[in-house]
Parts: sequence; C-alpha cells; structure tokens
Amino acid sequence: MKQIILTPTEWNIMESLWKKAPKAGSEIVRDVKEIAGYSRSTTLTMLTRMTKKGYLECAEDKKGIKTYVPLIDRQEAMLQETNHFLNRVYCGSLSLLVSTFTERQKLSKEEIDSLYEILRKAEEEHHD
Repeated sequence: MKQIILTPTEWNIMESLWKKAPKAGSEIVRDVKEIAGYSRSTTLTMLTRMTKKGYLECAEDKKGIKTYVPLIDRQEAMLQETNHFLNRVYCGSLSLLVSTFTERQKLSKEEIDSLYEILRKAEEEHHD
C-alpha cells in the first residue's frame, strides 16, 4: 500500500474531487478558491504535482480541457493521516489522544454514547 501524506492544500483539492469527480481543473480552482483562497496558478501547479505523485488521474479532451479524478480513497487517506498523527504526536497511544482531547473539550451526551458504541464494537471484534 502506497503511503499517503497529503498537505493541507492537497486535502482541499482532494475534498473537492471526493465530493464530485471527474471535475474540470477550472471547477477545482473555483472550489479551492472558495474553501481556502488559493490562486488559480497555485491550484493548477498542485494539480500537476498531485498527478505526478499518483494521487490524481488527468485526462485532456480535444479542446484542451483537463479533467481530474482522485486515485486515492478518502477512507484510506483518513486512516493513514490519523495513524501518522497518532504515531507522531501520541506515540501511537489512542487512549492518550482520547484522554487529552476529553480533558480539554466538553463532549455532548451523543458524542459520549457514540464513543461507547465504538468501544463496544471493538470489544466484540476483539473477542471473536
């Protein structure tokens, strides 16, 4: 499996494409300008780099209009990004991350219930 580490700019571009693809370069430029204020040239440069990295596929029609599709699955990118963050900041300890987060942020009843459900499922899978 290829390691995926997206920069913040790359995440913005991928979010645009994960919502709808294929998408013309001009549409991506518009989306990323609205999201993050990036210029046309910055976005087009990033599209070229991301295509070279194998994150995107680019097709050009007879009129010279380039369209892009993501070659990276959103769930896989999220998982790798989360693991990278967890290892880098919390030495791989999920419990330390959750502990730190819940000490600083008040959780709603729904969030707490959701976390309990996640833990119940993990425990069931562990026992299988």
